[in-house]
Amino acid sequence: MADLAAVLKNALSLEVRDRVALAERLLASLEELSEEEAERLWADEAKRRLEEYRAGRAEAVRAEEVHAKAQKLFR
Repeated sequence: MADLAAVLKNALSLEVRDRVALAERLLASLEELSEEEAERLWADEAKRRLEEYRAGRAEAVRAEEVHAKAQKLFR
C-alpha cells in the first residue's frame, strides 16, 4: 500500500479540477462504509477529541453556542 504522505503530496500536485474529482470520489467512498465501520470510526473520533480536551489542546463549547452557530449557517 502506498505511503499516505506520498499519496497526499501527489494529490496536492494535481490540477484543481483533478483534485476536485479526487475529493468527490474520496467523500463518496465514505458513504460506502458499513454501519459498524461508521460507528467504529465515530467512536475513535470521540475518543481522540476527549483526549485532546483532557490534554488541554481543545476547548469545550457550550451546546447553546453550537446550536446558535448551526442555525446561522443553515438559514
